Amino acid sequence: MVPPPRFDSVRFDTYVPDPGRPSQSEAVAALSAFAAGLGGPQGPGAGSARRWFARKPAAPTGPRGVYLDGGYGVGKTHLLASLWHATPAPAEEKAFGTFVELTNLVGALGFQQTVETLGGHRLLCIDEFELDDPGDTVLISSLLRRLVDSGVALAATSNTLPGRLGEGRFAAADFLREIQGLAARFRPLRIDGEDYRHRGLPEAPAPYSDEQVTRAAHATEGASLDDFPGLLGHLAKVHPSRYGALTDGVRAVCLTDVAPVPDQSTALRLVVLADRLYDREIPVLASGLPFDRLFGEEMLNGGYRKKYFRAISRLTALARDAKGLVPQ
Repeated sequence: MVPPPRFDSVRFDTYVPDPGRPSQSEAVAALSAFAAGLGGPQGPGAGSARRWFARKPAAPTGPRGVYLDGGYGVGKTHLLASLWHATPAPAEEKAFGTFVELTNLVGALGFQQTVETLGGHRLLCIDEFELDDPGDTVLISSLLRRLVDSGVALAATSNTLPGRLGEGRFAAADFLREIQGLAARFRPLRIDGEDYRHRGLPEAPAPYSDEQVTRAAHATEGASLDDFPGLLGHLAKVHPSRYGALTDGVRAVCLTDVAPVPDQSTALRLVVLADRLYDREIPVLASGLPFDRLFGEEMLNGGYRKKYFRAISRLTALARDAKGLVPQ
């Protein structure tokens, strides 16, 4: 549970704040101070010898976590990973993962074993906290309460609740309400701004022809080549927790016949794949429709629209990375 390859080398000083958005610089300063404050003894009573019959130390009070609140593309994951890197503790005392990866961990180890495994950590970073999954949110809320009582510091970014896209003033309140009993332990940090992945950059390349994509796939070592409908069908047979492993050894993804995603379940699976490809910096070369037409109007206006816009943004960035695969 460490930051993925794309965020392995990021640091606070590699984050480029938008001069017109002071909240971005303020977030860097606040998170730097938060990281520095995690360098002391860990957990209640840490650093002292255990004594029989000693009174149990009180659980830590005050903010013991930070929540990064903002739209897609403002660099929340960059800042979250930078916090992980800046925290003065060995890697084995820090954990970083997405909300989905954390729920998968609970499923694999069981609740109590997960508490014991993470309870000795100094910091737990959770990216993309899923406020639209009530069952898992309650489960993870219970886990976080136990971890905070053990002295673990928390940091999180979040997807807003359905229908809240662009209404950032509500996101922090939604998050704090959903993680029941933990609101007082989190300090919300609002990060305003535009999608940095496309700030000042040229438009994404237009889709290529099937022939160009196929030729590039055969000429690129480690490239995959799939028709888009076939890929979507295969994703339905693989649990989303395995999508990261699905990309192991893949140097580039080449897709033909990209077309609108047919339904929401398929769309949400594609979102997960897009996140894993982006984390691993795998370029995507495609023919067919451009990525901004993957999701229909009903999806883009529905409850999961923030996920779809994030996927479009990330796939577009990966398409831009793939331009060098096609001879000019």
